[in-house]
Amino acid sequence: MVVNSVHWFRKGLRLHDNPALQEALNGADTVRCVYILDPWFAGSANVGVNRWRFLLESLEDLDCSLRKLNSRLFVVRGQPADVFPRLFKEWNVTRLTFEYDLEPYGKARDGAIVKIAQEFGVETVVRNSHTLYNLDKIIEMNNNSPPLTFKRFQTIVQRLELPRRPLPTVTPEQMEHCRTPASEDHQQHYSVPSLEELGFKTEGLSPAVWRGGESEALDRLNKHLDRKSWVANFERPRINACSLFASPTGLSPYLRFGCLSCHVFYYNLRELYMKLRKRCSPPLSLFGQLLWREFFYTAATNNPNFDRMEGNPICVQIPWDQNPEALAKWAEGRTGFPWIDAIMTQLKQEGWIHHLARHAVACFLTRGDLWLSWESGVRVFEEMLLDADWSVNAGSWMWLSCSAFFQQFFHCYCPVGFGRRTDPSGDYIRRYLPKLKDYPNHYIYEPWNAPEAVQKAANCVVGVDYPKPMINHAQGSRLNIERMKQVYQQHSHYRGLSLLAYVPTIQEEAEPPMTDDSQGSSSCCGSPPRQPPCPESDDATTLDHSLPAPGPTTASDPPIWSTIPDHSLPAPGPTTASDPPIWSTIPDHSLPAPGPTTASDPPIWSTIPDHSPPAPGPTTASDPPIWSTIPGHRPGPADPAEAMSPALAQKKRGQRPELLRSLRFKTQPASTSTTLTEEVKKKQEMGELEMGEEEEEEDEEDEVKMEEDEVESF
Repeated sequence: MVVNSVHWFRKGLRLHDNPALQEALNGADTVRCVYILDPWFAGSANVGVNRWRFLLESLEDLDCSLRKLNSRLFVVRGQPADVFPRLFKEWNVTRLTFEYDLEPYGKARDGAIVKIAQEFGVETVVRNSHTLYNLDKIIEMNNNSPPLTFKRFQTIVQRLELPRRPLPTVTPEQMEHCRTPASEDHQQHYSVPSLEELGFKTEGLSPAVWRGGESEALDRLNKHLDRKSWVANFERPRINACSLFASPTGLSPYLRFGCLSCHVFYYNLRELYMKLRKRCSPPLSLFGQLLWREFFYTAATNNPNFDRMEGNPICVQIPWDQNPEALAKWAEGRTGFPWIDAIMTQLKQEGWIHHLARHAVACFLTRGDLWLSWESGVRVFEEMLLDADWSVNAGSWMWLSCSAFFQQFFHCYCPVGFGRRTDPSGDYIRRYLPKLKDYPNHYIYEPWNAPEAVQKAANCVVGVDYPKPMINHAQGSRLNIERMKQVYQQHSHYRGLSLLAYVPTIQEEAEPPMTDDSQGSSSCCGSPPRQPPCPESDDATTLDHSLPAPGPTTASDPPIWSTIPDHSLPAPGPTTASDPPIWSTIPDHSLPAPGPTTASDPPIWSTIPDHSPPAPGPTTASDPPIWSTIPGHRPGPADPAEAMSPALAQKKRGQRPELLRSLRFKTQPASTSTTLTEEVKKKQEMGELEMGEEEEEEDEEDEVKMEEDEVESF
């Protein structure tokens, strides 16, 4: 019987380690490699020019590699459901092979194609090669639900066998037995289209920083592995301005498009480590950048609403604002914060940004400053980010907006101090915002604070040549932290409040060195190195030496996350579920004189000016906790550690500080002010969203792992 195979490329744009392609070649008389491209979709889809250019370059490289094997790539215009019936008849196809697509949309599309193939008597062969592990097996081992903490995911993975070893690349000998000569009109009907053909304007388009294709991917992998000392010691170099620029060893877009096999990457790392460490088995953390990718794939594979809030059973329903104008300013790099604007400019120009930069702009858009939905961020990244992957992109946005996976919403990235610590000289800003290049280092992160003479000397006047800040970060971040607290109070019981860590000073934030495994590994799909929380102030100097001194808390006391510049601290009273949320910042040191509070009284937020603390009276278990930090003039106990939080006290005594305690909760029916879908409510009632005791400390550990594993999850 004659076997005429068609291999359908989607992701997996490579000849090395391609199990489905090998199945197409096995015993075949003819093999045609097909990529189906819908030109209409190209013009209407939410995909920008950089991503399309990377895809077309990858297809060109694949076609070039096939030519060397006396074959060609057939790029067919149309939609799969329309194209395949015609190809099945025209080419007398008997076998169709393709890579397993783990995403809900892909699984539905592939199911429809399998049915069409059956109607034509075509055998279909599907093989998994885009992930290291069988995601269904992981879900099965977790009581038929995806693990929602990285610690639980790692525990399951450790019980699995090692991932399969990669297959060799396709050889000329294999193709010789099933060679299919291309027709004379192949270039006319099946060539890789140009950007112009797809409707994109290329005039003024800057050269590609990331060139697509399997050849480029393998070259970058070799450069990545040349850093043998990093692999052997798993050390993280310090982050500097150079870390923010694209690296020749970055791999994330190549993993996303399947130009590089994750199995090849995994075993190259493993074998090099074992060679350098004398056959010592590598730690699981060496593969962190790949495991975070698998974690989000597992969470998303059976959740068709994973990229949206409504109908998403793992997503906290947060009443985000609707502000198209603010969203446009953020997306176009017109926020008035140079650090944020430089990041978004790099994203638009190059299609890539460092994982720390991704965290900064994601926090700014959502819970940090603008209070806009993470769904908007997903769409913008999906358009411009080369390595934007449906599962990893949405999962990372939910994580950073504290909508799922992570609840420590009091961690906030400052749009001034965060960038200044990473790149004190401002070279990154000067590269992508040349209009600010003549600003002194002292003002380049906050040009609005520069004297008028300095602004004119730099030929860039704020409000004329460069926008004013679109929001007061100090006030906005405090407001949003309180909003998040109110949302979580409607869903949760707070636990471990007395163990919440202190808000560090700027000096203390700078103590732990920020590190980066370099973009070679960090750009492989994931998240950041450990990053301390940002002070809630635009001016990083306003919080020096200010520490909160917590009083005793009970289960009924609300947690307080506040950092008030100029030594102004909130003094909350007890709240109840019926109290309305209060977002207030009292300027000019105007302090209300609080009277006695009852359960029905709203919380009181006071600002204590001029270092004049209230004289506290004796407290009882029913009294609200008192938070006061009066720097410079506050008498303390004989042992200064007694006036500090437990974490800071241990730090001052030379001990390793405890990890930040995350918010632990058991979900309850939400109040009417936060809309929950029926699916979420049902899961809440059934207790399916309830954290077990085994997961008590997993959230905080996951935060550290996500930051340290530097998986570029955006």
